[in-house]
Amino acid sequence: MTERQLSIVLAVVYEYIKTGEPAGSRTIMKKYIRGLSPATIRNEMADLEEMGYFYQPHSSAGRLPTARAYRVYVDSVTARARDHTHAKDIRREILGSRSGIEELLNQVTHLMARLTDCVAVAAVPTLEDAEIQHIDLMLMGGTNVLALIVLKGGLVHHSQFNLPYDVDASTLEDLTRRINTVACGHSWSEIRRTLYKYVSEGLEEAETSCREAINELDKFLTEQNYKFFSSGAKQILELPHFQTLSRLQAVLNLLEQEKPLAHMIEKCRESEALKISLGEENETEGMEDNAMILIPARPRQQKAVLGLIGPLRMDYEKSISVLESVAEVLDEDSEER
Repeated sequence: MTERQLSIVLAVVYEYIKTGEPAGSRTIMKKYIRGLSPATIRNEMADLEEMGYFYQPHSSAGRLPTARAYRVYVDSVTARARDHTHAKDIRREILGSRSGIEELLNQVTHLMARLTDCVAVAAVPTLEDAEIQHIDLMLMGGTNVLALIVLKGGLVHHSQFNLPYDVDASTLEDLTRRINTVACGHSWSEIRRTLYKYVSEGLEEAETSCREAINELDKFLTEQNYKFFSSGAKQILELPHFQTLSRLQAVLNLLEQEKPLAHMIEKCRESEALKISLGEENETEGMEDNAMILIPARPRQQKAVLGLIGPLRMDYEKSISVLESVAEVLDEDSEER
């Protein structure tokens, strides 16, 4: 691609993001590239269409960008400095908050959704490695047990399971006390090996049920990779892009199923860098017309990932700026604690 062609691709994508209308050669000449004639721009646009960067909704219309053109545009946006216009307001809303991490992440997703008109998500990863503050096992009736796991920062997870035999409430209380004696202040991965032996001492009569309870806790804490928070699913109904049911359904399915989203979030967490997936780059079926931006963050000194999901025609400069500002403020908040 020549520099002239690059300028035209960037102009067409920017024009479509701002107006939602196909861009013609005269529009590009008048608003973006004054040194070229409409005929020259028209010829270049025809070549770029053949190269897969543009398409025409019908023969007499201007050009619309493809996902390939958006990739060129997004790479250009991420390569230059961004104006963090909203940083001051974000800092005022987040810094100094005394809420627990769940309330904080709910607040953050609402804030990001409001600023960007996208679906905002946040995910706190791997319970297995998070510091445990307290575990409660409560008898719900018969062999059914409810487990509540409170992590450092106030994040709460819960799971229900059935034991192989009846256990009375006093035995379950004793088991809970023994688990907390070992677990409090440590991660599950640190105490898993020593826990089985410790809790069974003095509980021989209920040893099978005790082991099963720990097995269930182990399964939940090692398989439940993320706790998700989201906001903005209702407001995207007002966007023209999501008037097409299949596009809306793809986003709702992604939020509901969680596993595909968790896979993408895990990649971002491992890379420790901003990650942008456009169109067919998204691994989830039906997301070909949508985009996702993810960034690592550290709310309340815990590793997390923040994200925005929206149409390919989202305002990338603003969306990336908002995500970076929120992640930066959350890091500042963690350093102050």
